Amino acid sequence: MKWVTRENARVDRIACPWLIRKWVDPEAIFLYVPKEEVFSTAAKEGAIPFDIEGAELHHAAVRGEQFVTFDAIVRKYHLDDPALLELAKLVRVADGGSGEVPEAAGLEAAAVGFQLIARDDLENQRLQFPLYDALYAYCSRKVKARRDEGVVREG
Repeated sequence: MKWVTRENARVDRIACPWLIRKWVDPEAIFLYVPKEEVFSTAAKEGAIPFDIEGAELHHAAVRGEQFVTFDAIVRKYHLDDPALLELAKLVRVADGGSGEVPEAAGLEAAAVGFQLIARDDLENQRLQFPLYDALYAYCSRKVKARRDEGVVREG
């Protein structure tokens, strides 16, 4: 399936393709186009638009809390892996949300840096996917440590 979003991707618009390829559609093809061309490209290419106002998969407020497109994909595809949910918090805060996630500042800095050194969005995506693999592994370890700590406290 093809997916289309706005060009000049940084945090959420790179995290979402990583999420889609890993958890939703391993054969996904991503198109990055000017903002005003997203919906016409989606219609022409039969692509799913994301991370743009008016798309099903976009930022939203739920019960007063602001969520990003990464969260929308997690909800739509019923992804409930605890490490993935932990990573969603990190992406949300790094993409400009509020919250206490110390690692978010580092993710935002890395995303800006990758955007600066990549020649286009597809190269940026290629360069950043290993970062998200590493962050997912980090979140997995963090979740496991919390679970193990809870077992020790209960025992």
